[in-house]
Amino acid sequence: MNRGKVDTAHGTLAYMESGGQGPAVLFIHGNSSCKEMFGRQFAAPMAERYRFIGFDLPGHGESSNAPVLERTYSINGFASAAMALLDALGVEKAAVMGWSLGGHAALEMMARWKGTVATWITGTPPAGGADMAEAFLPSDKMGLTFQRTFTEEDARTQLQGGLGEGVAMEPWMLTASLRADGRFRPLMLQSAIEGRDLDGRKIAETAAQPLAVVTGGAEPYVNNAFLEKVTYRNLWDGKVHVLDGLGHAPFWQAPEVFNPLFERFLDEVC
Repeated sequence: MNRGKVDTAHGTLAYMESGGQGPAVLFIHGNSSCKEMFGRQFAAPMAERYRFIGFDLPGHGESSNAPVLERTYSINGFASAAMALLDALGVEKAAVMGWSLGGHAALEMMARWKGTVATWITGTPPAGGADMAEAFLPSDKMGLTFQRTFTEEDARTQLQGGLGEGVAMEPWMLTASLRADGRFRPLMLQSAIEGRDLDGRKIAETAAQPLAVVTGGAEPYVNNAFLEKVTYRNLWDGKVHVLDGLGHAPFWQAPEVFNPLFERFLDEVC
């Protein structure tokens, strides 16, 4: 495992690489999380065949806070930060895996970064402003998504909702949630309201690259029925993959189910 930091217009970004010599695969984590959420993919044998790259979004983990908040703290800005990271690492093309908030950034990259080979989203509905109410399930925990300040109780509530009931919370997960620069949350909402982010549904329905849509059958936030309504241009495997009994973070909850599917995706698109 290689670790490092690069300086970009969006701040200093901390990253990790698996050391594999194959095609590059970028992982983008979710709201108030960190790159270590993908540890069970980086520890898998496929990480030796592919160049897995994970990084902390600006204002998260070991990355610095954004130097210009309005430029970075949005889906659009996080996608730009990811592209800046890849440019700094000399990566000209990659498959992109995004989880939750990271999935929205991955969809933006699909439309904006010519190096996107294929995209995989989990815990992310490909939705635009007009679809948001339908794309997500009503939940009392959803209010935390845009809440500026977290108490430890807030952080635990958000984390457990993302992990799924009965899934153990690791201490570093709580540390990452409390470390996050909470200023990004309301700014992210403001950007969406003002229409500064691209329409995820339009991207899914027009992008030529393969798009894998993978969701947990017990997903607490995303309306899985909405996922089936989108008219995808190039849906990988020709279907939305629903992983029975799994929640918002199936890659962490059940890597024995998730990893073989993800590896097949990479083998087919890279």
